[in-house]
Amino acid sequence: MATQGSSAAYGLTEPLQKAIAEAEELIANAPFIRTEQDRLEGYEYLSGRIRMAMQTAFDYDLEQPLFMNPTHQFSKQGLDNPDAIYLSAYLREDVEYVVRGRRGTSADLSFQVMGGAYTADSAATSLMAFDDRKLQLDDDGRFEFTYTAEPGAKTLIVREVFNDWDTETRGTITIERPDTLGKPRRPLAQEVMRKKYEVAARSLTGSIQTWFAFPQFFQYKEPVNTLTVPARTPGGLESQFSSIGHYELADDEALVVEVPRCDDCSYQAIQIGSDWYASTDYETHQTSLTKAQAVTDPDGVMRFVISERPPLDGAPIANWLETTGHRTGSLMLRWQRLERDLTAADGPVVHKVPLADVAGLLPHGETLSPGGYEDRITARQRSVARRMLS
Repeated sequence: MATQGSSAAYGLTEPLQKAIAEAEELIANAPFIRTEQDRLEGYEYLSGRIRMAMQTAFDYDLEQPLFMNPTHQFSKQGLDNPDAIYLSAYLREDVEYVVRGRRGTSADLSFQVMGGAYTADSAATSLMAFDDRKLQLDDDGRFEFTYTAEPGAKTLIVREVFNDWDTETRGTITIERPDTLGKPRRPLAQEVMRKKYEVAARSLTGSIQTWFAFPQFFQYKEPVNTLTVPARTPGGLESQFSSIGHYELADDEALVVEVPRCDDCSYQAIQIGSDWYASTDYETHQTSLTKAQAVTDPDGVMRFVISERPPLDGAPIANWLETTGHRTGSLMLRWQRLERDLTAADGPVVHKVPLADVAGLLPHGETLSPGGYEDRITARQRSVARRMLS
């Protein structure tokens, strides 16, 4: 039997229901779907978008702020970096916040205040960006700073990036509003709940439309099977350069990417992304490598092979990046915590060749045994389980 007032609350989830149906239409009719695997990955991607939308709408509280983890192995977006933990907290203008933490041993820890949001038509605005070199750390690596949200400030984003998955450890971090400490949350109200479901609905369809459009502004403006000269990453990230591109390869083709190892930064990496503009399976396949994970040849160059099949007579190599059934996709190289600006000489050189010709471009290439490659994947699985938050 319905209780009094229940009919008035009926329909609170209706906006989200409609948004899920609209989002499914967007996914099912994505122009880049070629195979059943593409379609199924789209539905997996959709599950992450629903999860993120619910978290965005229900977990945040402008009165009692906290850091959320919206992007991880089960919720991918925006060509997410397999080497990063992403945390974000929503801000209210002119309010004072206290951020406290303890620095882990990750390669980079950076902070960024964003205004607005990423949409299918525009990017968010970076209002402030710095890394932990601007913090005062005590002997235990603890830090604290106060920030009063400036006009237009909407989100504080924290990125903790790992160069060596096996040895580097996570830190801890919290955010609070001194003026609301010790005060209870506001009681639930029907209109507040209705608004949360509406926010989730808008976030769901908006995020899918945004990340469909975003690579068209950047990656897909470049010629296929090329990578750009390293440049400061758009969006105001402190001391980060990147090189971007996209690939299209047949099963019997490969890209060989040559890039000098950079010792003037704490983090350097390459990754493959899918046409959903998200990372591909970096746990049970090798779809990304940092300079700590890659092999550097005696001439100081890292040579990566991007292909569907193992590149040397059917045998894998240490610097093989698997396309995992994706004939097309995004490419990105990152350098972080740089001590100098990069030039074209620091950037990648790309060769598209038949798979049979790869050996001629690997002067020091050595194959791995099947067991050796399985050991690498095992290490990745264990590192992700130890490091990632979901």
